[in-house]
Amino acid sequence: MRERFPDRLRLPIAFDPEGLASDLAGLSGIAWTSHFVEQNYEGDWSVIALRAPTGARHPIQMIVSQPGQFDFVDTPALAASPHFRLVLAAFACPLLAVRLMRLTPGSVIKEHHDHDLSFEQGTVRIHVPVETNDAVDFRLNGTPCPMPAGSVWYLRLSDPHSVANRGTTDRVHMVIDAAANGWLRTLLAEALGTASGQAA
Repeated sequence: MRERFPDRLRLPIAFDPEGLASDLAGLSGIAWTSHFVEQNYEGDWSVIALRAPTGARHPIQMIVSQPGQFDFVDTPALAASPHFRLVLAAFACPLLAVRLMRLTPGSVIKEHHDHDLSFEQGTVRIHVPVETNDAVDFRLNGTPCPMPAGSVWYLRLSDPHSVANRGTTDRVHMVIDAAANGWLRTLLAEALGTASGQAA
């Protein structure tokens, strides 16, 4: 039986927001691909793959992450992004899909849940905000979860969640899917201890 962690944990690592923003700007020549689950959003929710399924060539195939799929490779976009590579190098666990996900001003991701995305189920989703603003409203189980640029979050997205970008700038997160392992368990436990200490 795996430990059950809270639905959100700010992890005890962080990255330089200016470096992340620089890498994002460096990808300005790469086209964003609209998210394929159109019923889950209104507006513009789009993706650039940083790690994609092995053999995928079509843009839609490159951004899809199917449950049970474990064979992924780095993309040229990641090769051109030194700060994004530093983020991924910090994770001593098997990395699966990694994507930049952009929600433009006025766009909304409707409440939904993603199957199998929790530590308890063996696959985690980590969010690293690259570009954001104070008017982004991310809710998990109905409760807001503000995430500043450069911070790192474990989110149990098998639970209901939604996002609304009510600001005037894009909201871009690096979204990392990874296989749960002992290193990740230790990291989450450390984050839980820090959070408990702050709450006390």
